[in-house]
Amino acid sequence: MLRASRFLKKGAGTIARAPAASSSFAAALGIQRSSAYTHAHAHAQTQAQPQLRMYSYNNGPDTSEKETIVKLLYNIGSKKEVEQYLRHFSSVESQKFAVIKVGGAVISDDLATLASALTFLNRVGLYPIVVHGAGPQLNKRLEAANIEARYEDGIRITDGPTLAIAREVFASENRKLVEALERLGTRARPITGGVFVADYLNREKYDRVGKIVRVNREVVESSIRAGCLPILTSLAETPEGQILNVNADIAAGELARVLEPLKIVYLNEKNGLYHGTTGKRIETIHLDEEYEDLLKEPWVRYGTKLKLKEIKELLDTLPRSSSVAIISAEHLHKELFTHSGAGTLIMRGHRLFSEQDLASVDSDRLRALLMAHDPQIASGAATAASYWQHLAELKKEGGQYWIYGDEPYQVAAVVTRKPGQTISSLDKFVCTKAAVLGNITDNAWKLIARDHPQLIWSVPRTDDNLSWHFERADGSWSVGDDIVFWNGVEDWKQISDLIASKSKEKPVSSSSKNAAGAAASPTGARAYSTAARRPLMSASSVFSAGARRSYSTPAAGTKAAASAGSGVPLRVSLVGARGFTGRELIRLIDSHPRFELAYVSSRELEGKPVSNYTKAAINHVNLSAQQVGELARDGRSNVDVWILALPNKVAAPFVAALDSATAALPVNQQPVIVDLSADYRFDKTGQWAYGLPELHRSSLLANSTGRISNPGCYATGSQLGLAPLLPFLDSTRLPSIFGVSGYSGAGTKPSPKNNPEFLRDNLIPYAPVSHIHEREIGHSLTRLTKPGYPFSMANPLLVQFSPHVASFFQGIALTLHVPLRMSMNAKDMYDVFAEFYSTERLVHVTESAPLVRDNAGKHYAVVGGFAVPPVDGNGEQGSAGLAGRRVVLNVTLDNLLKGAATQAVQNMNIAAGIDEYTGIPVQDKPDMSLA
Repeated sequence: MLRASRFLKKGAGTIARAPAASSSFAAALGIQRSSAYTHAHAHAQTQAQPQLRMYSYNNGPDTSEKETIVKLLYNIGSKKEVEQYLRHFSSVESQKFAVIKVGGAVISDDLATLASALTFLNRVGLYPIVVHGAGPQLNKRLEAANIEARYEDGIRITDGPTLAIAREVFASENRKLVEALERLGTRARPITGGVFVADYLNREKYDRVGKIVRVNREVVESSIRAGCLPILTSLAETPEGQILNVNADIAAGELARVLEPLKIVYLNEKNGLYHGTTGKRIETIHLDEEYEDLLKEPWVRYGTKLKLKEIKELLDTLPRSSSVAIISAEHLHKELFTHSGAGTLIMRGHRLFSEQDLASVDSDRLRALLMAHDPQIASGAATAASYWQHLAELKKEGGQYWIYGDEPYQVAAVVTRKPGQTISSLDKFVCTKAAVLGNITDNAWKLIARDHPQLIWSVPRTDDNLSWHFERADGSWSVGDDIVFWNGVEDWKQISDLIASKSKEKPVSSSSKNAAGAAASPTGARAYSTAARRPLMSASSVFSAGARRSYSTPAAGTKAAASAGSGVPLRVSLVGARGFTGRELIRLIDSHPRFELAYVSSRELEGKPVSNYTKAAINHVNLSAQQVGELARDGRSNVDVWILALPNKVAAPFVAALDSATAALPVNQQPVIVDLSADYRFDKTGQWAYGLPELHRSSLLANSTGRISNPGCYATGSQLGLAPLLPFLDSTRLPSIFGVSGYSGAGTKPSPKNNPEFLRDNLIPYAPVSHIHEREIGHSLTRLTKPGYPFSMANPLLVQFSPHVASFFQGIALTLHVPLRMSMNAKDMYDVFAEFYSTERLVHVTESAPLVRDNAGKHYAVVGGFAVPPVDGNGEQGSAGLAGRRVVLNVTLDNLLKGAATQAVQNMNIAAGIDEYTGIPVQDKPDMSLA
């Protein structure tokens, strides 16, 4: 998300030539799958316009500059989110925006990122107040002076010599931050005293340590009125002028009590608080709901418990609109300007309620909320009174209903359950903007999901916030103008019955815009410390338009989808079983819970048993194209999926025979065809979907013919390595890909390329130009073009690709050299890819260069080894003068699995309308966050 510094551009160079202000470029561009690729090209377009000057160094930001930056902010989330938060932050006096506490380690280790983040906030008209510490720097100076650092109850004992050094250190670190800001054209005022008035905390015990008794806010407000960011140390003075040391956290808290800001931000290097048992970052804590239970957790002790208690005491004194964010400097903008956030957000929130009787809730306030935010009631299509009557009748008939909400009625949900049923229906879910900003919606959802492990609901296709619903659903099905979602329901008979019942009724609730134009359903997706969260599966986060999820179903049911819906096994026929890919497919189908083999065809193995298949005794057969057609035509085969694992230019007769045999069948009786050759990868008829789910999932879901062209192995890895960088490519230079494959990629037909003896101590280049994968890579990536990209269907993307074969058996290693139109560094690259593939279970992202041996035999690809050629002392990259504008990365994958068989199973699952990863051993992704 918006990690600031790479936004700070002046023409093509870094602003004021600041020293490597290299926080996360991915964050600055908003490259995240939930929304970024709707907007990412906007930044690329901006970068391509050298006449654009975003900063006026001496006069501060002007209107056009602010508008430009605000537009760039849209890349971190949706336009609606950003504008919502900007209005929210701008609705208060400047000094009430945010108090930011900065630890000393942030200044010493991440000064450039911190300065960039603060500059960006200032450029959109905000004035964060910074209070910084200097603990690590002070310890280092004390050690150098042979002064022992002493603590009592976690408080530094500050004697005279310690205080003298502390004054020097605080002044030095304050000056560093102020100078870093001014180098970026941001006016800042160093304030090393005069703000905090203190008395001795306990002179005998701690010596010169202060307890703040008064805050002189005028000093801070004067700085803001002058257009300067106030940069404060945490030193205080007694009324007599004695300087006292005060913990920076406490100083920031006391300042917040006086100013009552919307945000109190504690910057740390870890980017939040982490759960002591799971090791995962806690994304949100609602104190009124979770505080007492959180303190009972065995891992909440010592510093963590003290921090939570201090934050609770602070927020209890502030308005409920105030919140605390614990975040790293590079993720600050995502935390501030998106609902999803980035670190740990702590707020008081409101206690939630759950009632099963309308008489137990404030019906007048509930009515007012529905009249303002429920589309049907707000439009007059229904009344609250008629809805109350509906609930009363349901209960009279033996059914149940639950009403959920918070104390001020900012969010409300109604869940119903018909007599004799075990699956609940989410009837209504409405909320105010304040509930969205306060993340109360997600807290309410957590409560609903806890009470109703099996839940179904429907939402119009036109809903602005479909992604919110997709993120919380295990599956979905399109029914007319609506989408039916379910959660916790695994029985396909139950699902089909639920879908059928929903298709007969209009949805009782909708999260579409109400008459006033305000969104009636929440957006964003924060998880909670007390609830397990499934992987993000956002409908809006697909690279190209459509649902970005793994648990979805095709728009028009194929025969396989119908069989999947009925729960019967899906019968698969494999034509071309002798090759290495065929063997892997048989192994995967053997362990697949929904697929079973019907026929396994191989000319060389005819009559021999299929030895690696255990579900049934099957012999290999030798099916001609004509015989395949006959089996499909007379119905004896009852095959749901045909896999063609044949050499290039051999599949066409089999496809023609299947087309002819099934042409008269209705769509829901058509078999799925997955072709592993290159014959249909360049299809122009629209009949064939390109089966690389991570990039083309939407077209796979929308495909009604059941015809899928499986990508090539080299092409899969190359596209996974290039796709996140598409908006930023330099159109004047071609990406170059150096590929090395194990000899299994050369097939089973004997040749030097699969002869281990010939390959011993050898590396064989082949097809150095015009390899079919070279054309496939460019052709398929061009399908992903969006306005503003440096290529289009009329001007397709071209790449250079050179394949080689090595002496190992299976696996592929790719090294990609990618020219860009703007500068990036290795950290930028990592963040772009980590965000892009954050929800993909079969693409892992690492810092280090992946090795073939580490994921040979694995079902996922690995992208990593991000590097940028060194820059000389003049900031130039050699004679080319393209500093940071050529990046290098590595991709590894198993050519037989993710490059072929595993990908085919992914595609079969999608076509059948079942979980995309069913039957695929999927390892949990490693933590991709950088230390």
